[in-house]
Order: sequence, then C-alpha cells, then structure tokens
Amino acid sequence: QVQLVESGGGLVQAGGSLRLSCAASRGTFSTYAMGWFRQAPGKEREFVAAISWSGGRTYYADSVKGRFTISRDNAKITVYLQMNSLKPEDTAVYYCAANNAGVVTIATMTSAGWYNYWGQGTRVTVSS
Repeated sequence: QVQLVESGGGLVQAGGSLRLSCAASRGTFSTYAMGWFRQAPGKEREFVAAISWSGGRTYYADSVKGRFTISRDNAKITVYLQMNSLKPEDTAVYYCAANNAGVVTIATMTSAGWYNYWGQGTRVTVSS
C-alpha cells in the first residue's frame, strides 16, 4: 500500500507559477509510474501529466504542454508538477496517482483508470 500526499496548491494570478509536490510513503516509489490529474468543478477528472518510474518518459495533455513540467526525485520519493504561465482554465483540484503494475504505455499512463493509488488532492485557483 502506498499513500500519496499532495501539497503546493493555492491561489495565483493568471500568468503566475506554482509547483505541486506529491510525497509517497514508501521507498519502493522508484518502481512506480506517476501521474497528475485534475478535476474542475462540474467536469470529469482529466489527465495532466505522467512520468515513468525512471523519469525517462514523460507525457503531457495538449492543454498544458509547454507550460507544465513533471519530474521526480526517487531519493526523496516525491514527484513534482511545475506549472508556469497559469491560466484561469487551469483552476481545479489536482490529484497525484501511482501505479506499480501493468504495462506502461502512453495509453495506460494517461488513463485515470490505470492508476491504483491516489492522493487526496490539492486545490489550484487561478484568478484572471
């Protein structure tokens, strides 16, 4: 069992930046693929970014490509989401997710249903 705890959310003006962190509870974190998803009010949860266990592969939603960067520090068992040039439409609760089983492909890593561990979420609000 892995517990994930997100932090770093808050209120920021459009054009600003935030860095989200997701700390895991176990040292075997290095074998987990990690993803960030978000859910805006009244909308379904959507994929934001994902990173393979080694950090060698990263994937992004088109809406955040070029503005967000996902990274991980396996020594600190933490994954990060650096968010720059934030827009009001980025307002949502951001969730960290992990999976240590199954085939790792772009299709699986971008699918919320593939992940078997989730954090509680951290709220990001971008004002215009």
